[in-house]
Amino acid sequence: MGKISMAALILCMSLVALSTAVSIGEAAVVEHTFVVHEMNVTHLCNTTKIYVVNGQFPGPQIDVTDGDTVVVHVVNRLDHGLTIHWHGVRQIRSCWSDGAGFVTECPIPPGANHTYRFNLTGQVGTLWWHAHVTCLRATINGAFVIRPKDGRYPFRTPPAKDVPIIIGEWWQLDLVELDRRMADGNFDDNPLSATINGKLGDLSNCSGVPEESFVLDVERGETYLLRIVNTALFSEYYFKVAGHTFTVVGADGNYLTPFETDMVTLAPGETIDVLITADAPPAHYHMVALANQPPEPDPQIPVFVSRGVVRYAGVRGDNNGLPVPVPLMPDQHNTLPSYYFHGNLTGLAYPGRHRVPMHVDERLFVTLGLGSLCRGGKKVCKRRRSIETIVVATMNNVSFHHPNATSLLERYYDYGNGEGVYTEDFPVKPPHPYNYTNRELIPPGPLEEALEPTFKATKLRRFKYNTTVEIVFQSTALLQSDSNPMHLHGYDFFVLAQGLGNFDPKRDVAKFNYHNPQLRNTVQVPRTGWAAIRFVTDNPGMWYFHCHFEFHIVMGMATAFIVENGPTPETSLPPPPPEYKRCGANGLSQP
Repeated sequence: MGKISMAALILCMSLVALSTAVSIGEAAVVEHTFVVHEMNVTHLCNTTKIYVVNGQFPGPQIDVTDGDTVVVHVVNRLDHGLTIHWHGVRQIRSCWSDGAGFVTECPIPPGANHTYRFNLTGQVGTLWWHAHVTCLRATINGAFVIRPKDGRYPFRTPPAKDVPIIIGEWWQLDLVELDRRMADGNFDDNPLSATINGKLGDLSNCSGVPEESFVLDVERGETYLLRIVNTALFSEYYFKVAGHTFTVVGADGNYLTPFETDMVTLAPGETIDVLITADAPPAHYHMVALANQPPEPDPQIPVFVSRGVVRYAGVRGDNNGLPVPVPLMPDQHNTLPSYYFHGNLTGLAYPGRHRVPMHVDERLFVTLGLGSLCRGGKKVCKRRRSIETIVVATMNNVSFHHPNATSLLERYYDYGNGEGVYTEDFPVKPPHPYNYTNRELIPPGPLEEALEPTFKATKLRRFKYNTTVEIVFQSTALLQSDSNPMHLHGYDFFVLAQGLGNFDPKRDVAKFNYHNPQLRNTVQVPRTGWAAIRFVTDNPGMWYFHCHFEFHIVMGMATAFIVENGPTPETSLPPPPPEYKRCGANGLSQP
């Protein structure tokens, strides 16, 4: 059982039972206790130490109603620090509870506890929560469901039940060691399998014995709301159910215009809500989650796949002697289905929906790529892409240096500046314009060698309150050609458009959707393509902005936005709450 004792497990289970919802008028205070601990789990003939909350993988679901207040007490029984991030929660005037390690708080020390408290207003749908220090989010994660106040969804067919579908990865390597290796420039490790709700599925087997599959039991004629979350560290996933179609109705805690499809694609960090009706002949049907990846010559990873079962009531366990249908999946190297899926999504127009701001105050053009640094602080290396260099990820040719002794928010709040910790000069455009998606850049060559040198720095960007910001993200072919799921803490933004190739303002601005764009917290910037977003800085604080591929985070594809206070107390960040614990001298929060 790893390092958790039987007494600790009993205490853990008793604490789980303390999850409460106390009504205050129409809203409620929903309270949970998360005990974070190690646990040994056996898959594929190997016993692996994993890190979990309350003995569960995935972790416990938080279920609330729009307007509720959430209180989560985190007890850290690991040997190292961690934070918990509430992915997609707006955290209006509660940046202190965002849970971004070294951005809004220092990690909770081993043996210590911390309380997160925040209100939920104006959000409905599926979000999620996860650890935000090292690679622990691979197993420390769970769904975060926000229901409408009146209990009614704007769906043509009310669902009989909603079901979380949490897509993840199974790692045999210790996740702390994985993070250490990636920080040292080693990116050769891979998970062994995909998972659906923690199950590897029957395509994975050990000595001929298949792994357990996730099973969704359905009644013919009923409609189900699937809340799909991609918690994976490394991969975007295709998801299908044989013999069935989906109606996409939401993403990232916002309603979408209903969209019919037989396949969903999700990048890491994204959530998609779909309706599925059990209208096929009663039988068993396979569901499949398949990771995609760019084609060669990009670095290649194994095929990650998990297979579950949709099981109709009244059908024998052997599917009445018939083969179980399997959905036809795209080739794993074909990333165009992802591009078209995301391009087909639009926001649902309804009363109270935010309007797209038409006037733009500040524009950023941000290239996303890889670069290289000389090891050991050297200025010159004998040879690029050698053992003397380390590959890093960049935004406008800057690789983010993550602080490890204090939190950016604490420094900003106490001193109003980042002297000695950060600077406020994150570039608004790349230093050297070039043909960003030129396929000739992928093989090593003179042009690539001239572009890839970069540097590490903690460069942020400061915005005044109520500034309209437009960002165009441009994926590049520099050293690789991956897509990039970019996630902004504390905000939803309008996704105005996406495209393949280089962004051309003279041509592509005409494609911007001002009528019904998606509201998202994570935008999938397509492989060798671009995406344009727009938002208003109406939530003061320190907000982390990063790619949600874990290796890109470790490599430095990140920054943070400072949003200044507005003119009134209601538009300003309040002082830290009583439960907030400041950073100590060791880079962990004070006990």
